[in-house]
Amino acid sequence: MRVLAAMSGGVDSAVAAALAVEAGHEVVGVHMALSRNREQFRAGSRGCCSIEDAGDARRAADVLGIPYYVWDLSERFEDTVVADFLSEYEAGRTPNPCVRCNEHIKFEALLDKATALGFDAVATGHYAQVLTREVTEPGPDGEPVTRTVRELHRSPNEAKDQSYVLAVMGPERLARSIFPLGGFATKDEVREEAERRGLSVSNKPDSYDICFVSDGDTQGFLKSRLGARTGEIVDTEGEVLGEHEGAYAFTVGQRKGLALGRPAADGKPRYVLEVEPVSNRVVVGPAELLTVDRIVGDRSVWLADDVLAAAGWDASTSAASDWFEATVQVRAHGVPVPARVRAVVGPGAGAPEDPSGAASAQGAGMEVELTGETLRGVAAGQSLVVYQGTRVIGQSTVQRAYRAARATSLAG
Repeated sequence: MRVLAAMSGGVDSAVAAALAVEAGHEVVGVHMALSRNREQFRAGSRGCCSIEDAGDARRAADVLGIPYYVWDLSERFEDTVVADFLSEYEAGRTPNPCVRCNEHIKFEALLDKATALGFDAVATGHYAQVLTREVTEPGPDGEPVTRTVRELHRSPNEAKDQSYVLAVMGPERLARSIFPLGGFATKDEVREEAERRGLSVSNKPDSYDICFVSDGDTQGFLKSRLGARTGEIVDTEGEVLGEHEGAYAFTVGQRKGLALGRPAADGKPRYVLEVEPVSNRVVVGPAELLTVDRIVGDRSVWLADDVLAAAGWDASTSAASDWFEATVQVRAHGVPVPARVRAVVGPGAGAPEDPSGAASAQGAGMEVELTGETLRGVAAGQSLVVYQGTRVIGQSTVQRAYRAARATSLAG
């Protein structure tokens, strides 16, 4: 099989490429250049895809004896990932750029280009597992037909599991993706594998933070791109407590950086409850009002047709599916909580109490009711991923979160 190995310059992607070679595939390495700004991606950058990383990827490819290329995807990256990041914050939402990078760059631009060049699959260093099983179903003529079902599952390395950011890829792209690190239980095992193979990145530190915000100052980056826009910080009664230089710089659940100057009447910390982009106001209040028990999502991606079929889902009708039991996760390393979930069709697919009635103007949506623990600080724009056990069932972008009844009573 011809495999294109995405090589970021880190130890994970280097070992993934090595394992693809060992498996007998014809492997070509490629590094994605995502910016033309040399300062933004200087050597020593806190994120990935720096100039130093490109050199490390080349050296790893040399050790493995595979061809290596650098593809300039900077324009696509700016027009999709960075543009989405800015527009979502400007709209009062909280984006996850790593999810969008996987969606638009690694499993859209890269994979589609690889397919056009005759590659069968793309291999990456993500920590996730693809498990397969055989399913026998009636064929068009009534005779049984057996097909292979590919499922996306969590990695056994719980600390590094990346199934959350991969859930957006969809079944078609999952079918052309390989995650060679899926069976590794610890990062130390991967580093040992790299050292054994003579890869110089074996002890290279992990990248962190948003790759295109090289100094880690997200608020500074937003201000430089969107400009200062002075507005009010108010409490739930509308009383003005302070000022800010841009509502876009705040996110639901934020506590630090409010600079209100005086404590709340009850002496408790205040948190961002809402970001109002039209009025340019930030609403703050007690932590209890961050508690939610229902979530509506849009732009849903499903990876488990069998689960939806069992729930009576038919995308050709306007009917919602039946509820099914699952767990949901709203942050990359968040704790999954029990819920019941159903697929809905938009527009007009919203929770009954949603006065707009439009949870999904862009297509299939999702409704979630938490059945055990509540969640705190869920923001519009976040990625919500649905699991059954370790299996990824689907993903949706949070459109709206509803305060739990207990939180509402505390507010009143």
